[in-house]
Amino acid sequence: MTTFDDRENAFENKYAHDAEMQFRAEARRNKLLGLWAAGLMGKTGDEAAEYAREVVAADFEEAGSEDVVRKVVADLGGRATADEVRGRLGLLLAEAKAQLMTEL
Repeated sequence: MTTFDDRENAFENKYAHDAEMQFRAEARRNKLLGLWAAGLMGKTGDEAAEYAREVVAADFEEAGSEDVVRKVVADLGGRATADEVRGRLGLLLAEAKAQLMTEL
């Protein structure tokens, strides 16, 4: 195996790792968003955890996070706007990444 092959494999491995970490961070972000929204709706305990799982599952409907935004905004029934939910997504992504880094 040549040095070029080694470098190629290293880049492929890094890409796969980065993609997996991004997926995990987005799933964690969606869970945190679900818990935040559940709190606004007065849900606690198992009910809040179940709602957070629903929000995570909603992200598999289409590419991007708009499917999550639509679900949460509809479920909140006027308690938060789509822009507020998008802003919360940005904040929670940073928090999710920090949480994942501490778990490694």
